[in-house]
Amino acid sequence: MAHTTSKDGTKIAYSKTGSGPALVIVDGALCHRGFGPAPDLAKALAANFTVYTYDRRGRGESGTTGAPDVDREVEDIAALVEEAGGTANLFGMSSGGALVAEAAHRGVAAERIAIYEAPMVVDDTHSPMAPDFVARVSRAVAEDRRGDVVKMFMRYVGTPAFAVVMMQLTPVWKKLKQVAHTLPNDLAVVGEFQHGTLPPANRWAGAEMSALVIAGEKSPVYMRNAQQCLASALPNGKLVVLPGQTHMVKAAVTARVLVDFFTE
Repeated sequence: MAHTTSKDGTKIAYSKTGSGPALVIVDGALCHRGFGPAPDLAKALAANFTVYTYDRRGRGESGTTGAPDVDREVEDIAALVEEAGGTANLFGMSSGGALVAEAAHRGVAAERIAIYEAPMVVDDTHSPMAPDFVARVSRAVAEDRRGDVVKMFMRYVGTPAFAVVMMQLTPVWKKLKQVAHTLPNDLAVVGEFQHGTLPPANRWAGAEMSALVIAGEKSPVYMRNAQQCLASALPNGKLVVLPGQTHMVKAAVTARVLVDFFTE
């Protein structure tokens, strides 16, 4: 493990594996280097890339400062890219995908970007986020009600109630609670895209590099529709739908698509 320093002085922990062109992986909500899909994906990509995985601020072994702020998260990615030699490919999963699109739009030096199912609600195929949802989550975080934070998040993303109950009996629940306080960071990234309306056509106009947006064939309709919207809005975006995959995509499947895209 190593650290890099973000623009505001926050230490960001990262790991590096493999060889070849630099590829930075950006996690989604409640995930970090020690918990989530990034470790398996890094192993699957290491034969083709120098893969950087990192703990988003407030998670794992990274520091944190101040309130949730998309600017700071973008600066964290920029610091990783600088650590990787000044330019890199970027891949983001879920809310990490929305963060990758934002970083590219704001000028982070990305060669190419790829995104797996950035969570957006762009039409009436899913209920929009409740107006008070962010406030309720933030209040639960402030009161250190971490279990409630996780439950609110799980129910919002569609996890069945019985599954949430069962999760609380497993070791996974403790790991989710450990990073529950960072959920407002993800809501800051994706909140504007949760209202059932299309984002402005020029929302990501600054992301001019080649971009791959990936969806799972078995993911909900609203999620697939959102990825089509994002691919169309990115100046050089294209959409790929992976047969048989859901939001919990398999690392080996993702790796094949990313190798093809980043090396074509």
